[in-house]
Amino acid sequence: MGDWFADAAGSGSLLIAVPVALVAGLVSFFSPCVLPLLPGYLSYVTGVGVQDLDTAGRGRMLAGSVLFVLGFSVVFVLGGTLFGAIGQSLFQYRREISVVLGLVVIVLGLVFMGLVPVLQREVRIHAVPAVGVGIAPVLGFFFGLGWLPCIGPTLGVVLTLANQEGTAPRGAFLTFVYCLGLGVPFIVAALAFRRFMGAVGWARRHQRAISRAGGGMLVLVGVLLVTGVWDAVVTDLQSWAGGFGAVV
Repeated sequence: MGDWFADAAGSGSLLIAVPVALVAGLVSFFSPCVLPLLPGYLSYVTGVGVQDLDTAGRGRMLAGSVLFVLGFSVVFVLGGTLFGAIGQSLFQYRREISVVLGLVVIVLGLVFMGLVPVLQREVRIHAVPAVGVGIAPVLGFFFGLGWLPCIGPTLGVVLTLANQEGTAPRGAFLTFVYCLGLGVPFIVAALAFRRFMGAVGWARRHQRAISRAGGGMLVLVGVLLVTGVWDAVVTDLQSWAGGFGAVV
């Protein structure tokens, strides 16, 4: 395990992929299938009525939100592990795969920006019983599946980068970072519901601009993959990171 973390720390690809994955998770949180329905999600996973969320016990809110986040994280990390393993087996075709996946990421970015109406699709789970904390991980798992059509563009770029990592552990780690970006705000919202909902009012009013900015980031990553600039930057970062010795 220690050897893997040491290798990851010196990986040029992870040095630039991790921030992208984290931002992608945050953008997903502010997407139309997460942020507007946040009170409903919290009600489902805690068994507390929406009108009572701001007065519910912090322990219950924390447990429900954390278990919910763990549930959808399982879905996404399994996907990252799979894509990382596939990337390892197809390493000899790395350049060709970069071009193809880069083009896919560009399309996903345009979709997220709302510029490809034919591919715009939003799927929501409308009827879920408020059964509370005990079932929160299961709800998280199925909500993760239900979110795929909506957050697919941002998750897609993370899975693409997981494939570029070329190993299952790195792919899992990258999607775990994505889940942090998506899940930590969810937990914060659960612990300070009223304050958080007041703070995200600005984000809801500017959701279109956020989608455009997030989509622009995806398009940029796709262009870097297609042109080979991503690989060149990774190589330079690997050389830079390799110049530092371990500090004991």
